[in-house]
Amino acid sequence: MTASPTAAPPRFGTPEAARRARIAVALVFAVHGTVAGTFAGRIPWLKDHLDLSAGQLGIALVMPAIGSSLAMPLAGRFVHRRGGRAAVRTLISLYCVALALPVLAPSLPVLCLALLLFGASAGTADVAMNAEGVEAERRLGRSIMSGLHGMWSVGGLVAGGIGILAAHGDVDPRLQLGVTAVLLLAFVQPVCGALPDQRAPEQSEEPPRFALPPRSSLLIGLLGFCAVFAEGASMDWSGVYLRDVTGASPTVAAAAYTAFSLTMAVSRLAGDAAIRRLGAVRATRLSGAVATAGGLLVVAADRPALAIPGFALIGIGIAVVVPLAFAAAGRIGGNPSQAIAGVATVTYTSGLIAPAIVGGLAQATSLTASFGVVTALALALLLGAGALRRAEGHAPDAAADAVAVDGPAVAEPARVFERNSPAS
Repeated sequence: MTASPTAAPPRFGTPEAARRARIAVALVFAVHGTVAGTFAGRIPWLKDHLDLSAGQLGIALVMPAIGSSLAMPLAGRFVHRRGGRAAVRTLISLYCVALALPVLAPSLPVLCLALLLFGASAGTADVAMNAEGVEAERRLGRSIMSGLHGMWSVGGLVAGGIGILAAHGDVDPRLQLGVTAVLLLAFVQPVCGALPDQRAPEQSEEPPRFALPPRSSLLIGLLGFCAVFAEGASMDWSGVYLRDVTGASPTVAAAAYTAFSLTMAVSRLAGDAAIRRLGAVRATRLSGAVATAGGLLVVAADRPALAIPGFALIGIGIAVVVPLAFAAAGRIGGNPSQAIAGVATVTYTSGLIAPAIVGGLAQATSLTASFGVVTALALALLLGAGALRRAEGHAPDAAADAVAVDGPAVAEPARVFERNSPAS
């Protein structure tokens, strides 16, 4: 493109600034995943420390999901008022601090309250950082959301490994989580300084206090619901399925969860290339087909050698769907943080109910029948992928949005809060 001597500089800075913003958002995702993985690794200690029964621990572990579901619809207004950068800095900092609370609880009621706050901070930070991810994607001019969610998975896997070492070394969890919270809090402050500072124009309408999904993004939320249901069911029940249905040993049963988690993380890190090549709709259809094939393999499995690849295929198939759902919601709405908050509420509610529904169906029928339902939801991804077609029209396109400046063209996507709302 020929430079124009009178061309105005791009409103969104240089490509280098856009790349720095992408790295910053990716690191925030990794910090969020690290907090989640660090807590998960110390759940067994909490059970023993407070002498909780399995039922009492189950009640406590529902609290983070409840806290997230209640708080996420409130995040859109907070992001609108504070701006994206300040909102992420505040909410991810609260999440880091909240990491130290559960292990300090002296009783089950206090633990439930601590986990409710932990989940609320997790959910609101999730909404804010996904809104920043949409903005970074727009500024960079190409799909990056799958890779960002892959960084979350990497953070969780690394934290899980550190937790294993800490448990093996008999490190007091109160010390481990307290030190981890301080280190992550210190690390994330300068990182947030490089985030895109998306701000709403003064004249723009403030989002409602409780942001349910607008009709324009409801179908997108349902796609995310199906993917997270398959994810929650596979994560919580894959080991039990291998042991009870295929007769696997405990060691082999654990391999199902490992195969599922690793394939999902790798697929998310590599998923952006496929999305750029295929587009959101075709990528989701292919994902649904792969996940459906995996589900059918699990349902038909009578030995571990069939079930483990089945769970791996489910992980590959659902990996990019949630990132695509968040990206699509952020592109079609007049207020991305509101749309993402609404979609996140629908999506993550699925994770809250999936393990219970699978367990209830298994009790009433069989675990194989439960994963028949999971397979049907995977098929729904294939059939419902067209819901993302409208968002594809707003997909990042560096060539289409380039402005003439001295030197190479610089992508100038539309401002986040200046779209007209069609109605997370």
